[in-house]
Amino acid sequence: MTDIARLRSYVQAMTRLADRTPDEATWLREGGALLRDLIAHDNWLPPELAEPGPTYRQYLLHCDPLERFSVVSFVWGVGQRTPVHNHKVWGLVGMLRGTERSVTMHPVPGGPMREGQVDVLRPGEVVEVGSGETDAHWVENALTDAPSISIHVYGGNIGAVERHVFDPATSATRRFVSGYTNAAVPNLWDRSRAA
Repeated sequence: MTDIARLRSYVQAMTRLADRTPDEATWLREGGALLRDLIAHDNWLPPELAEPGPTYRQYLLHCDPLERFSVVSFVWGVGQRTPVHNHKVWGLVGMLRGTERSVTMHPVPGGPMREGQVDVLRPGEVVEVGSGETDAHWVENALTDAPSISIHVYGGNIGAVERHVFDPATSATRRFVSGYTNAAVPNLWDRSRAA
């Protein structure tokens, strides 16, 4: 059964954090702890925001009205992966269901990108992603028989941030804005069902 109250409490805690500090290190430390607590439970994500599609899905769960942070569910079908991309804002990724693999990629001017650190994220684990221009990676569903779902929190409205995808063979970049899969976000504020 979906209990969206847990997501509402998370959004409230992140908003209090945003009101208190703009410091990225604090966001990563304290926001990471909050995200770890959220993904420790798997009863709050609305089913319609957990559906895989023909490509990976990026569902907006909440965006702060001042765009200081956004919360997104990424749903990975079997065999799905992102292009190599950067973020330009800080980020946290927490694994809710399944397993994902992330490979850091290092641009080489005029040459092929070099692979770096490989992270395999399992339920309950949280990792940070960087905000640098060349802080790039690709991500894929590590399961061969089931979808995976991760919850991402970014230091901005990630669906509206102009970022880059990279050509792994040449390190060349192309601008992109990811947008979101969904046209509506969950109603966190209606408590009539609980009354």
